[in-house]
Amino acid sequence: MTTDDFDPLTEATMGRDTLLSATIGDQGTLKKVALVLVGALFIAAAAKVTVPMWPVPISLQTLAILLVGFAMGSRLGAATVIVYVAQGAMGLPVFTPTTMPGIAALMGPTGGFLIGFIGMAYLAGFAAEKGVAKGIFGTAAAALVISALLYVPGILWPMALAGGMGLEAGWIARDAGFYWTAFIAPFLLGDALKAVIAALVVTGGWSVLAKRRA
Repeated sequence: MTTDDFDPLTEATMGRDTLLSATIGDQGTLKKVALVLVGALFIAAAAKVTVPMWPVPISLQTLAILLVGFAMGSRLGAATVIVYVAQGAMGLPVFTPTTMPGIAALMGPTGGFLIGFIGMAYLAGFAAEKGVAKGIFGTAAAALVISALLYVPGILWPMALAGGMGLEAGWIARDAGFYWTAFIAPFLLGDALKAVIAALVVTGGWSVLAKRRA
């Protein structure tokens, strides 16, 4: 294959299966630790950005998590989000402004989503490693499916698990209509938009890499 024939999708199947590995190659332990910390900082910064949108403003937190997963792969992506969630649980101001601080965030109404973020990053990385998240349509579709799956732990926590742990609050053990109205429906449009943005960023990254290799 000549440089003129360089295809980032083909290259990705030859042991360079994420943007990170295709850009900097194999990473040693210290480099991985640094990448995880930088990734956690990136998510924390994105969590503070709120974009006005209908029907509710949206945070860029989940967009950053998708990008971390797609770029870093399943294991590093999940490790990055574990560090991010742990930082928030310890009281560091890394969550969105509307999320309760410290360990209370994990016990509050969005606790299921915070834990689900780890799976979100892992699945995005897994999709990248398997070659699903390389073209714009494949990446957007993967991001949409992964974003939808986030609602499983997100709703399971307030709907069933929190009450089973003895917690009492107005958001616990309500009917399905309540969770659809308060936890899901307002955010679907934002999820779709962020899926498209993630796809554009990821495919744009592969295009830039291809041009540099040409």
